[in-house]
Amino acid sequence: MELPSQFIKKYQALLGDEFKTFIETFDDSPVPAFRVNPLKQGKQSFSDPIPNTLWGYYGKISGKSIEHATGLVYSQEPAAQMVGQIAQPKEGMKVLDLAAAPGGKTTHLLSYLNNTGLLVSNEINTKRSKILVENVERFGARNVLVTNESAERLASTFKDYFDMIVFDGPCSGEGMFRKDPDAVKYWHQDYPKELSQLQKSILADAVTMLAPGGELIYSTCTWSPEENEDVVNWLVTSFDDLELVPIAAVNGMTPSPLLLGTVRMYPHHFTGEGQFVAKLKDTRTSSSLSKSQGRRKQKQKQVRLTDEQQSLWSSFKNEVLQSDLGTNLQIFGDNLYDLPDGLPDLSQLKIARNGLHLGTFKKKRFEPSFALGLALSPEEVSQKIEIGIEQFKDYVAGNPLTLEKTYANGWYQVVVNGNGLGFAKVVGSQLKNYYPKGLRYKG
Repeated sequence: MELPSQFIKKYQALLGDEFKTFIETFDDSPVPAFRVNPLKQGKQSFSDPIPNTLWGYYGKISGKSIEHATGLVYSQEPAAQMVGQIAQPKEGMKVLDLAAAPGGKTTHLLSYLNNTGLLVSNEINTKRSKILVENVERFGARNVLVTNESAERLASTFKDYFDMIVFDGPCSGEGMFRKDPDAVKYWHQDYPKELSQLQKSILADAVTMLAPGGELIYSTCTWSPEENEDVVNWLVTSFDDLELVPIAAVNGMTPSPLLLGTVRMYPHHFTGEGQFVAKLKDTRTSSSLSKSQGRRKQKQKQVRLTDEQQSLWSSFKNEVLQSDLGTNLQIFGDNLYDLPDGLPDLSQLKIARNGLHLGTFKKKRFEPSFALGLALSPEEVSQKIEIGIEQFKDYVAGNPLTLEKTYANGWYQVVVNGNGLGFAKVVGSQLKNYYPKGLRYKG
């Protein structure tokens, strides 16, 4: 790979004797990897685990596989997986993934939260936020709010709110040059310094959203000190309540000689790409806040269901589900959502996904969503139909299926290899196709 001369000079100075082995890695192929989703079934069949991780494996997963379609796996390169592993949110936490698309770190955080607490997954780019929603839904998440906002506008709603904020900042992407050679074209000597100003601007808003005692995980996929150690130094000097929390170096992480407690990942030390990670903690206590500074108490404004809508939802739930979903119902137009608990008023924000989409009210009927069929385990559904591999190929191509026997008419969860693939309507011995048109493909 041809690299800019200024880039080479910079890292010769930074790495010294290690530079030769470092630069040789740029002629190697990028390393594919994936994580297994602990919210799904079938986790025992994978080999070649990434050391010291709960769900990480080396290897490539086909986007046309059953594992991908049902959300059992999520492709994510190995070094990027270390960010979620360092964050490790505890169940019940309120967490913000501030720059979340396409969803790698969001889905990793969800694995730790185990459908408890709240994850606000934000992406400022509208097109990318739609991809984020798709990946969140495929993962089977129930406790996620996807926003399409700037950090500044989020801060006006979520002041002193989150127990953890993960910010994988927009950066010069030096650590991804092997995976994305086009990124080399955008690199110039002043590029890292220019991006550091953007990172600081976003982080200034992020800090205001941290609850007392909360943690801020800052990461980039670059090695530039201007975007990494210099930004973290700026954080701890600009905000008196922030302190650096040392990160234990595992999996080939390199303790940064430029700022003790932070870590770097280099491809000559680890089978993966490049990454920098720092962890900071808000040292305030809840008692240190005045009432005017505390978490906003206003609740999400509720739009109540009509009697007919409530009846239709209740009938579907009683007939098809064996789950306590629907404890915090919200209606948006004709769409029904189950919202996570503890949300403030979100009326001033652009929302891409307001909790779990349960389904849509149509004329005198309720139609369950594809997302609901992915989120529920088969044990939570009283009406389900298991399909085989060949039927799966027909179904994702958009074809109806002829069943081996006749079923009572109604909605059934489509199940393949133990995981849901949405809901479909059965009429006699035919399973009508409700697989989303935008996702269909020939297997």
